[in-house]
Amino acid sequence: MEHFKFIPDGMNAFERNVKRIIDMFTALGCLIVFSPLFLYCYIAVRREDGGPAIYKQERIGRFGRPFYIYKFRSMRLDAEKMGPQLYNTGNDPRLTKIGKFLREHHLDELPQLWNVFCGDMAFIGPRPERQFYIDKIMERDPRYTCLYQIRPGVTSYATLYNGYTDTVDKMVARLRYDLIYLEHRSWWLDAKILWLTFYRIVSGTKF
Repeated sequence: MEHFKFIPDGMNAFERNVKRIIDMFTALGCLIVFSPLFLYCYIAVRREDGGPAIYKQERIGRFGRPFYIYKFRSMRLDAEKMGPQLYNTGNDPRLTKIGKFLREHHLDELPQLWNVFCGDMAFIGPRPERQFYIDKIMERDPRYTCLYQIRPGVTSYATLYNGYTDTVDKMVARLRYDLIYLEHRSWWLDAKILWLTFYRIVSGTKF
């Protein structure tokens, strides 16, 4: 992470600052509005196996800096006892019962509203990855460092059109979508991605 390669950002400084302000206040509003849902998910996860409800994991964000991403825990406590493993959609045997429900309805992502409020993440941006997998992607496509110039997101252009990444091949393909987003991003594109994400979640569409 010593060297950064930049490509043109579709947003100028003013647009980026407005995006950050909107993200912060929207995240704060969502944290308040969805607080009852947070409480329900928290209790449900805790009651299933007595383990912690909130799961945190180090990811790499803007400027290549590590941060902790927060989620409602959806897997068993020993899910990665054999080392880092990619999530295998709804068939992953490591999922708990309530965890499978949370994943299917994307409720496990709710705690990332805190990441957005704090500025570690944005609502729209490339999904943050672990250094372990970034190294694997970089072996195939070193352009990953281009993504370090923007905040990672809760949802992304790549998530909509490339889906979950359960292989390194899909991660490399996702990178190409992320680079397209970086170069062409705008308020309009962000609004479109946010709307399509909301529509697919409400309609039950898998992605």
